[in-house]
Amino acid sequence: MKSWQDFLAAAKRSGGRGRSCLEAVKEAAASEIYRTAKDAEAYYRHENPTIARTQRMIYTMLGEAMPDIWRPNHKIPSRYYHYFITQEVQYLLGNGVSFPGTEAREKLGRGFDRQVQKAAVYALNAGVSFGFWNADRLEVFPLCGVDEPSFCPLWDEEDGSLRAGIRFWRLGEGRPLRMTLFEAEGTTDFILPKEEGAGPFEGEVRAMGPRKPYSGGGSPGGRLPIVPFFNTNRQSELTGARAALDAYDLLLSGLVNNTDEGNLVYWVLKNCNAMDEEDDAAFLAGLRRTRVVHADGDEGASVEAHTVEVPVDASEAALTRLRAQLFDDFMALDVKNIAGGTPTATQIAAAYEPLNAKTDAFEYCVLEFLEGILSLAGVKDPPSFRRSVIANAGEQIANILAAAPYLDGETVTEQLCVALGLTDRAGEILEKVRS
Repeated sequence: MKSWQDFLAAAKRSGGRGRSCLEAVKEAAASEIYRTAKDAEAYYRHENPTIARTQRMIYTMLGEAMPDIWRPNHKIPSRYYHYFITQEVQYLLGNGVSFPGTEAREKLGRGFDRQVQKAAVYALNAGVSFGFWNADRLEVFPLCGVDEPSFCPLWDEEDGSLRAGIRFWRLGEGRPLRMTLFEAEGTTDFILPKEEGAGPFEGEVRAMGPRKPYSGGGSPGGRLPIVPFFNTNRQSELTGARAALDAYDLLLSGLVNNTDEGNLVYWVLKNCNAMDEEDDAAFLAGLRRTRVVHADGDEGASVEAHTVEVPVDASEAALTRLRAQLFDDFMALDVKNIAGGTPTATQIAAAYEPLNAKTDAFEYCVLEFLEGILSLAGVKDPPSFRRSVIANAGEQIANILAAAPYLDGETVTEQLCVALGLTDRAGEILEKVRS
Protein backbone atom coordinates (compact mmCIF):
# COMPACT_ATOMS: atom_id res chain seq x y z
CA MET A 1 0.00 0.00 0.00
CA LYS A 2 1.05 3.60 -0.55
CA SER A 3 2.81 5.58 2.16
CA TRP A 4 1.74 9.11 3.09
CA GLN A 5 4.84 10.48 1.39
CA ASP A 6 4.07 8.59 -1.85
CA PHE A 7 0.49 9.83 -1.69
CA LEU A 8 1.60 13.47 -1.43
CA ALA A 9 4.11 13.02 -4.25
CA ALA A 10 1.44 11.48 -6.50
CA ALA A 11 -0.97 14.29 -5.62
CA LYS A 12 1.64 16.85 -6.61
CA ARG A 13 2.26 15.12 -9.95
CA SER A 14 -1.42 14.78 -10.82
CA GLY A 15 -2.35 18.26 -9.61
CA GLY A 16 -4.76 17.14 -6.89
CA ARG A 17 -5.59 14.64 -4.18
CA GLY A 18 -8.46 13.03 -6.11
CA ARG A 19 -6.33 11.13 -8.61
CA SER A 20 -3.88 10.20 -5.85
CA CYS A 21 -6.78 8.77 -3.79
CA LEU A 22 -7.84 6.64 -6.77
CA GLU A 23 -4.31 5.26 -7.24
CA ALA A 24 -4.03 4.42 -3.53
CA VAL A 25 -7.42 2.67 -3.47
CA LYS A 26 -6.61 0.69 -6.62
CA GLU A 27 -3.31 -0.45 -5.14
CA ALA A 28 -4.94 -1.36 -1.82
CA ALA A 29 -7.71 -3.42 -3.46
CA ALA A 30 -5.08 -5.49 -5.29
CA SER A 31 -2.86 -6.05 -2.24
CA GLU A 32 -2.33 -9.41 -0.52
CA ILE A 33 -3.47 -8.11 2.88
CA TYR A 34 -6.73 -6.87 1.34
CA ARG A 35 -7.42 -10.23 -0.36
CA THR A 36 -6.69 -12.10 2.87
CA ALA A 37 -9.04 -9.80 4.77
CA LYS A 38 -11.77 -10.36 2.18
CA ASP A 39 -11.44 -14.14 2.47
CA ALA A 40 -11.33 -13.99 6.29
CA GLU A 41 -14.58 -12.03 6.28
CA ALA A 42 -16.09 -14.78 4.10
CA TYR A 43 -14.98 -17.52 6.52
CA TYR A 44 -16.37 -15.47 9.42
CA ARG A 45 -19.74 -15.33 7.62
CA HIS A 46 -19.86 -19.13 7.38
CA GLU A 47 -18.59 -19.24 3.81
CA ASN A 48 -15.55 -20.99 2.41
CA PRO A 49 -14.24 -19.39 -0.79
CA THR A 50 -11.92 -22.35 -1.43
CA ILE A 51 -14.59 -25.04 -1.60
CA ALA A 52 -16.94 -22.59 -3.31
CA ARG A 53 -14.50 -22.59 -6.23
CA THR A 54 -14.06 -26.38 -6.18
CA GLN A 55 -15.68 -28.24 -9.08
CA ARG A 56 -15.60 -31.97 -9.82
CA MET A 57 -14.33 -32.63 -13.32
CA ILE A 58 -14.50 -35.45 -15.86
CA TYR A 59 -12.34 -35.90 -18.94
CA THR A 60 -13.36 -36.63 -22.50
CA MET A 61 -11.59 -39.11 -24.78
CA LEU A 62 -9.55 -36.16 -26.05
CA GLY A 63 -8.42 -35.36 -22.51
CA GLU A 64 -10.52 -32.20 -22.22
CA ALA A 65 -11.78 -31.37 -18.72
CA MET A 66 -15.51 -30.82 -18.32
CA PRO A 67 -17.62 -30.11 -15.20
CA ASP A 68 -19.07 -33.34 -13.80
CA ILE A 69 -22.81 -32.64 -13.65
CA TRP A 70 -23.72 -36.21 -12.65
CA ARG A 71 -21.92 -36.77 -9.38
CA PRO A 72 -23.08 -34.94 -6.22
CA ASN A 73 -21.06 -31.83 -5.41
CA HIS A 74 -22.22 -30.71 -1.97
CA LYS A 75 -20.08 -27.92 -0.52
CA ILE A 76 -20.37 -27.78 3.25
CA PRO A 77 -18.48 -24.98 5.00
CA SER A 78 -17.93 -25.47 8.71
CA ARG A 79 -18.48 -22.73 11.27
CA TYR A 80 -15.26 -23.24 13.17
CA TYR A 81 -13.54 -20.01 12.11
CA HIS A 82 -16.54 -17.94 13.23
CA TYR A 83 -16.61 -19.93 16.47
CA PHE A 84 -12.94 -19.28 17.25
CA ILE A 85 -13.09 -15.55 16.52
CA THR A 86 -16.33 -15.08 18.45
CA GLN A 87 -15.00 -17.04 21.42
CA GLU A 88 -11.84 -14.93 21.72
CA VAL A 89 -13.64 -11.59 21.36
CA GLN A 90 -16.48 -12.42 23.73
CA TYR A 91 -14.16 -14.03 26.28
CA LEU A 92 -12.28 -10.75 26.65
CA LEU A 93 -14.89 -8.14 25.74
CA GLY A 94 -18.23 -9.87 26.36
CA ASN A 95 -18.71 -8.00 29.63
CA GLY A 96 -17.66 -4.68 28.14
CA VAL A 97 -14.83 -2.35 29.08
CA SER A 98 -14.80 -1.40 32.76
CA PHE A 99 -13.81 2.00 34.19
CA PRO A 100 -13.42 3.00 37.85
CA GLY A 101 -15.81 5.95 37.61
CA THR A 102 -18.90 7.06 35.71
CA GLU A 103 -17.32 10.00 33.87
CA ALA A 104 -15.73 7.79 31.22
CA ARG A 105 -19.06 6.15 30.39
CA GLU A 106 -20.73 9.52 29.98
CA LYS A 107 -18.08 10.65 27.49
CA LEU A 108 -17.88 7.41 25.52
CA GLY A 109 -21.60 6.75 25.09
CA ARG A 110 -23.72 3.61 25.39
CA GLY A 111 -22.65 2.01 22.11
CA PHE A 112 -18.95 2.13 22.91
CA ASP A 113 -18.58 -1.52 24.03
CA ARG A 114 -20.29 -2.84 20.92
CA GLN A 115 -18.03 -0.79 18.68
CA VAL A 116 -14.91 -2.07 20.47
CA GLN A 117 -16.10 -5.65 19.92
CA LYS A 118 -16.72 -4.86 16.26
CA ALA A 119 -13.22 -3.39 15.90
CA ALA A 120 -11.73 -6.49 17.55
CA VAL A 121 -13.48 -8.84 15.08
CA TYR A 122 -12.27 -6.79 12.12
CA ALA A 123 -8.72 -6.72 13.54
CA LEU A 124 -8.67 -10.50 14.00
CA ASN A 125 -9.94 -11.03 10.45
CA ALA A 126 -7.71 -8.56 8.63
CA GLY A 127 -4.80 -8.06 11.01
CA VAL A 128 -5.84 -4.44 11.52
CA SER A 129 -8.97 -2.29 11.81
CA PHE A 130 -9.48 1.40 12.51
CA GLY A 131 -11.38 3.39 15.11
CA PHE A 132 -12.61 6.90 14.23
CA TRP A 133 -13.44 9.17 17.16
CA ASN A 134 -16.24 11.26 15.71
CA ALA A 135 -16.60 14.08 18.28
CA ASP A 136 -18.68 12.10 20.82
CA ARG A 137 -18.80 8.51 19.57
CA LEU A 138 -16.61 5.73 18.23
CA GLU A 139 -17.03 4.52 14.66
CA VAL A 140 -15.19 1.51 13.27
CA PHE A 141 -13.71 1.13 9.78
CA PRO A 142 -12.75 -2.34 8.45
CA LEU A 143 -9.79 -2.75 6.12
CA CYS A 144 -12.05 -4.70 3.76
CA GLY A 145 -15.76 -4.11 4.24
CA VAL A 146 -18.44 -6.48 3.02
CA ASP A 147 -21.60 -4.55 3.83
CA GLU A 148 -19.85 -1.26 4.56
CA PRO A 149 -17.01 0.85 3.13
CA SER A 150 -13.41 -0.33 3.18
CA PHE A 151 -10.48 1.73 4.45
CA CYS A 152 -7.11 2.35 2.83
CA PRO A 153 -4.51 3.51 5.40
CA LEU A 154 -1.68 5.86 4.50
CA TRP A 155 1.28 5.22 6.79
CA ASP A 156 4.21 7.49 7.49
CA GLU A 157 7.23 5.74 6.01
CA GLU A 158 9.53 7.38 8.59
CA ASP A 159 7.89 6.52 11.93
CA GLY A 160 5.14 4.06 10.87
CA SER A 161 2.30 6.17 12.25
CA LEU A 162 -1.06 6.53 10.53
CA ARG A 163 -1.03 9.93 8.81
CA ALA A 164 -4.22 9.72 6.75
CA GLY A 165 -6.69 7.26 5.24
CA ILE A 166 -9.24 6.83 2.48
CA ARG A 167 -12.65 5.32 3.06
CA PHE A 168 -14.03 3.95 -0.22
CA TRP A 169 -17.08 2.11 -1.45
CA ARG A 170 -19.20 1.33 -4.48
CA LEU A 171 -22.86 0.27 -4.13
CA GLY A 172 -22.65 -2.19 -7.02
CA GLU A 173 -21.57 -2.82 -10.59
CA GLY A 174 -22.15 0.20 -12.77
CA ARG A 175 -22.29 2.53 -9.76
CA PRO A 176 -19.82 5.36 -9.06
CA LEU A 177 -16.87 4.89 -6.71
CA ARG A 178 -17.05 7.12 -3.63
CA MET A 179 -13.97 8.06 -1.61
CA THR A 180 -13.51 10.11 1.57
CA LEU A 181 -10.01 11.29 2.42
CA PHE A 182 -9.37 11.65 6.17
CA GLU A 183 -6.56 14.02 7.15
CA ALA A 184 -5.69 15.72 10.41
CA GLU A 185 -7.32 18.93 9.12
CA GLY A 186 -10.61 17.35 8.04
CA THR A 187 -12.27 15.23 5.33
CA THR A 188 -12.66 15.63 1.57
CA ASP A 189 -15.19 13.68 -0.53
CA PHE A 190 -14.39 12.49 -4.07
CA ILE A 191 -16.37 10.61 -6.69
CA LEU A 192 -15.40 8.57 -9.75
CA PRO A 193 -18.49 8.42 -12.02
CA LYS A 194 -19.01 5.14 -13.82
CA GLU A 195 -18.56 5.64 -17.55
CA GLU A 196 -19.66 3.10 -20.13
CA GLY A 197 -16.79 0.87 -21.23
CA ALA A 198 -14.46 2.16 -18.50
CA GLY A 199 -12.80 -0.14 -15.95
CA PRO A 200 -13.58 0.04 -12.22
CA PHE A 201 -10.71 2.47 -11.59
CA GLU A 202 -10.79 4.42 -14.86
CA GLY A 203 -12.21 7.87 -15.40
CA GLU A 204 -11.94 11.40 -14.10
CA VAL A 205 -12.12 11.88 -10.33
CA ARG A 206 -13.76 15.03 -9.06
CA ALA A 207 -14.07 16.58 -5.61
CA MET A 208 -17.59 16.91 -4.23
CA GLY A 209 -16.72 20.02 -2.26
CA PRO A 210 -13.99 21.67 -0.21
CA ARG A 211 -12.38 19.99 2.77
CA LYS A 212 -14.68 19.90 5.80
CA PRO A 213 -13.52 20.13 9.43
CA TYR A 214 -14.45 17.34 11.82
CA SER A 215 -17.54 17.63 14.00
CA GLY A 216 -16.96 19.67 17.14
CA GLY A 217 -14.61 22.12 15.46
CA GLY A 218 -11.66 19.92 14.51
CA SER A 219 -9.68 16.92 15.66
CA PRO A 220 -8.27 16.94 19.23
CA GLY A 221 -4.79 18.46 19.31
CA GLY A 222 -4.67 18.68 15.53
CA ARG A 223 -4.19 14.90 15.29
CA LEU A 224 -5.79 12.47 12.88
CA PRO A 225 -8.79 11.21 14.90
CA ILE A 226 -8.33 7.62 13.65
CA VAL A 227 -6.50 4.95 15.65
CA PRO A 228 -5.31 1.62 14.18
CA PHE A 229 -6.26 -1.58 16.02
CA PHE A 230 -3.62 -4.22 15.30
CA ASN A 231 -4.00 -7.93 15.91
CA THR A 232 -1.14 -9.92 17.45
CA ASN A 233 1.75 -10.03 14.94
CA ARG A 234 -0.30 -7.63 12.79
CA GLN A 235 -1.69 -10.50 10.72
CA SER A 236 -5.04 -12.16 10.10
CA GLU A 237 -6.12 -15.14 12.20
CA LEU A 238 -6.71 -16.91 8.89
CA THR A 239 -2.97 -16.86 8.16
CA GLY A 240 -1.54 -20.35 8.66
CA ALA A 241 -4.94 -21.85 9.54
CA ARG A 242 -6.61 -21.79 6.16
CA ALA A 243 -5.24 -25.14 4.96
CA ALA A 244 -6.63 -27.00 8.00
CA LEU A 245 -10.02 -25.28 7.67
CA ASP A 246 -10.20 -26.17 3.98
CA ALA A 247 -9.10 -29.75 4.62
CA TYR A 248 -11.88 -30.22 7.19
CA ASP A 249 -14.55 -28.72 4.92
CA LEU A 250 -13.39 -30.67 1.86
CA LEU A 251 -13.24 -33.94 3.78
CA LEU A 252 -16.71 -33.42 5.25
CA SER A 253 -18.11 -32.45 1.84
CA GLY A 254 -16.47 -35.48 0.22
CA LEU A 255 -17.93 -37.82 2.82
CA VAL A 256 -21.43 -36.49 2.17
CA ASN A 257 -20.93 -36.57 -1.61
CA ASN A 258 -19.80 -40.19 -1.55
CA THR A 259 -22.71 -41.22 0.64
CA ASP A 260 -25.17 -39.32 -1.58
CA GLU A 261 -23.72 -41.01 -4.63
CA GLY A 262 -24.84 -44.37 -3.33
CA ASN A 263 -21.67 -45.90 -1.95
CA LEU A 264 -19.62 -45.26 -5.10
CA VAL A 265 -21.61 -47.24 -7.69
CA TYR A 266 -19.84 -48.46 -10.80
CA TRP A 267 -21.21 -50.58 -13.66
CA VAL A 268 -20.03 -53.69 -15.50
CA LEU A 269 -21.37 -54.09 -19.05
CA LYS A 270 -21.22 -57.67 -20.32
CA ASN A 271 -21.20 -58.75 -23.96
CA CYS A 272 -21.15 -55.13 -25.18
CA ASN A 273 -17.87 -55.26 -27.07
CA ALA A 274 -19.20 -53.19 -29.96
CA MET A 275 -19.59 -50.15 -27.66
CA ASP A 276 -16.82 -47.57 -27.40
CA GLU A 277 -16.24 -45.00 -24.63
CA GLU A 278 -18.67 -42.56 -26.20
CA ASP A 279 -21.35 -45.26 -26.25
CA ASP A 280 -20.57 -46.12 -22.62
CA ALA A 281 -21.03 -42.49 -21.59
CA ALA A 282 -24.35 -42.23 -23.47
CA PHE A 283 -25.52 -45.53 -21.97
CA LEU A 284 -24.77 -44.44 -18.40
CA ALA A 285 -26.29 -40.99 -18.99
CA GLY A 286 -29.56 -42.63 -20.03
CA LEU A 287 -29.38 -44.99 -17.09
CA ARG A 288 -28.95 -42.16 -14.57
CA ARG A 289 -31.72 -40.16 -16.22
CA THR A 290 -34.40 -42.87 -16.54
CA ARG A 291 -33.22 -45.58 -14.11
CA VAL A 292 -34.07 -48.12 -16.85
CA VAL A 293 -31.62 -50.33 -18.77
CA HIS A 294 -32.32 -52.43 -21.87
CA ALA A 295 -29.97 -55.42 -22.01
CA ASP A 296 -30.61 -57.87 -24.84
CA GLY A 297 -28.88 -59.35 -27.85
CA ASP A 298 -27.83 -62.65 -29.39
CA GLU A 299 -25.00 -63.12 -26.92
CA GLY A 300 -27.05 -62.15 -23.85
CA ALA A 301 -25.85 -58.62 -23.11
CA SER A 302 -26.34 -57.57 -19.48
CA VAL A 303 -25.39 -54.90 -16.97
CA GLU A 304 -24.43 -55.26 -13.30
CA ALA A 305 -24.09 -52.62 -10.63
CA HIS A 306 -21.25 -52.89 -8.09
CA THR A 307 -20.55 -50.72 -5.07
CA VAL A 308 -17.51 -49.69 -3.10
CA GLU A 309 -18.32 -48.94 0.52
CA VAL A 310 -17.62 -45.37 1.63
CA PRO A 311 -14.74 -45.35 4.14
CA VAL A 312 -16.87 -43.72 6.84
CA ASP A 313 -14.72 -44.80 9.79
CA ALA A 314 -11.52 -43.46 8.23
CA SER A 315 -13.24 -40.19 7.30
CA GLU A 316 -14.66 -39.80 10.80
CA ALA A 317 -11.24 -40.43 12.33
CA ALA A 318 -9.66 -37.83 10.03
CA LEU A 319 -12.41 -35.28 10.82
CA THR A 320 -11.92 -35.83 14.56
CA ARG A 321 -8.17 -35.35 14.20
CA LEU A 322 -8.58 -32.21 12.12
CA ARG A 323 -11.07 -30.80 14.61
CA ALA A 324 -8.59 -31.28 17.44
CA GLN A 325 -5.87 -29.72 15.29
CA LEU A 326 -8.02 -26.65 14.64
CA PHE A 327 -8.67 -26.15 18.37
CA ASP A 328 -4.94 -26.48 19.05
CA ASP A 329 -3.97 -24.09 16.24
CA PHE A 330 -6.44 -21.42 17.37
CA MET A 331 -5.69 -22.03 21.08
CA ALA A 332 -9.44 -22.24 21.64
CA LEU A 333 -11.46 -23.66 24.51
CA ASP A 334 -13.06 -27.00 23.63
CA VAL A 335 -16.03 -27.31 25.99
CA LYS A 336 -16.26 -31.04 25.20
CA ASN A 337 -13.15 -31.51 27.31
CA ILE A 338 -14.96 -30.24 30.43
CA ALA A 339 -18.56 -31.18 29.61
CA GLY A 340 -18.64 -34.60 31.27
CA GLY A 341 -19.47 -34.99 34.97
CA THR A 342 -18.72 -32.17 37.41
CA PRO A 343 -15.24 -30.85 36.62
CA THR A 344 -13.23 -29.27 39.42
CA ALA A 345 -12.03 -25.69 39.34
CA THR A 346 -8.52 -26.98 38.58
CA GLN A 347 -9.73 -28.97 35.57
CA ILE A 348 -11.67 -25.97 34.26
CA ALA A 349 -8.64 -23.68 34.71
CA ALA A 350 -6.42 -26.16 32.84
CA ALA A 351 -8.87 -26.28 29.91
CA TYR A 352 -8.85 -22.46 29.73
CA GLU A 353 -5.06 -22.15 29.76
CA PRO A 354 -4.49 -22.00 25.94
CA LEU A 355 -7.31 -19.46 25.50
CA ASN A 356 -5.97 -17.41 28.41
CA ALA A 357 -2.48 -17.32 26.91
CA LYS A 358 -3.79 -16.20 23.53
CA THR A 359 -6.18 -13.64 25.03
CA ASP A 360 -3.43 -12.21 27.25
CA ALA A 361 -1.47 -11.33 24.10
CA PHE A 362 -4.56 -9.92 22.37
CA GLU A 363 -5.45 -7.84 25.45
CA TYR A 364 -2.30 -5.78 24.93
CA CYS A 365 -3.51 -5.00 21.41
CA VAL A 366 -6.91 -3.91 22.75
CA LEU A 367 -5.32 -1.72 25.42
CA GLU A 368 -3.03 -0.03 22.88
CA PHE A 369 -6.05 0.75 20.71
CA LEU A 370 -8.08 2.04 23.67
CA GLU A 371 -5.24 4.28 24.81
CA GLY A 372 -5.41 6.12 21.49
CA ILE A 373 -9.22 6.37 21.47
CA LEU A 374 -9.48 7.45 25.13
CA SER A 375 -6.84 10.13 24.54
CA LEU A 376 -8.94 11.55 21.68
CA ALA A 377 -12.08 11.38 23.84
CA GLY A 378 -10.42 13.08 26.80
CA VAL A 379 -10.84 10.08 29.13
CA LYS A 380 -8.10 9.53 31.72
CA ASP A 381 -9.58 6.58 33.63
CA PRO A 382 -7.70 3.30 32.94
CA PRO A 383 -9.76 0.56 31.22
CA SER A 384 -9.98 -3.01 32.48
CA PHE A 385 -11.77 -6.23 31.50
CA ARG A 386 -13.61 -9.05 33.26
CA ARG A 387 -13.45 -12.25 31.28
CA SER A 388 -16.41 -14.58 30.81
CA VAL A 389 -15.41 -17.88 32.43
CA ILE A 390 -17.25 -21.17 32.84
CA ALA A 391 -16.93 -22.13 36.50
CA ASN A 392 -17.90 -24.74 39.05
CA ALA A 393 -20.37 -22.44 40.81
CA GLY A 394 -20.58 -24.53 44.01
CA GLU A 395 -16.82 -24.65 44.44
CA GLN A 396 -16.48 -20.96 43.57
CA ILE A 397 -19.10 -19.92 46.15
CA ALA A 398 -17.47 -22.12 48.79
CA ASN A 399 -14.11 -20.42 48.14
CA ILE A 400 -15.68 -16.95 48.45
CA LEU A 401 -17.40 -17.82 51.73
CA ALA A 402 -14.18 -19.35 53.07
CA ALA A 403 -12.39 -16.06 52.38
CA ALA A 404 -15.26 -13.91 53.69
CA PRO A 405 -13.73 -13.35 57.18
CA TYR A 406 -10.75 -11.65 55.53
CA LEU A 407 -12.76 -9.43 53.13
CA ASP A 408 -15.18 -6.55 53.55
CA GLY A 409 -18.90 -7.14 53.09
CA GLU A 410 -19.19 -5.28 49.78
CA THR A 411 -16.39 -7.31 48.17
CA VAL A 412 -17.97 -10.58 49.30
CA THR A 413 -21.37 -9.50 47.96
CA GLU A 414 -19.86 -8.40 44.65
CA GLN A 415 -18.00 -11.70 44.19
CA LEU A 416 -21.10 -13.73 45.07
CA CYS A 417 -23.08 -11.80 42.43
CA VAL A 418 -20.45 -12.76 39.84
CA ALA A 419 -20.54 -16.43 40.89
CA LEU A 420 -24.35 -16.52 40.79
CA GLY A 421 -24.60 -14.78 37.42
CA LEU A 422 -26.14 -11.62 38.90
CA THR A 423 -23.52 -9.20 37.63
CA ASP A 424 -26.12 -6.96 35.98
CA ARG A 425 -27.85 -6.54 39.36
CA ALA A 426 -24.70 -6.15 41.45
CA GLY A 427 -25.13 -2.40 41.86
CA GLU A 428 -28.75 -2.75 42.97
CA ILE A 429 -27.89 -5.53 45.44
CA LEU A 430 -24.98 -3.55 46.89
CA GLU A 431 -27.27 -0.56 47.46
CA LYS A 432 -29.65 -2.78 49.45
CA VAL A 433 -26.73 -4.17 51.47
CA ARG A 434 -25.53 -0.66 52.29
CA SER A 435 -28.98 0.44 53.43
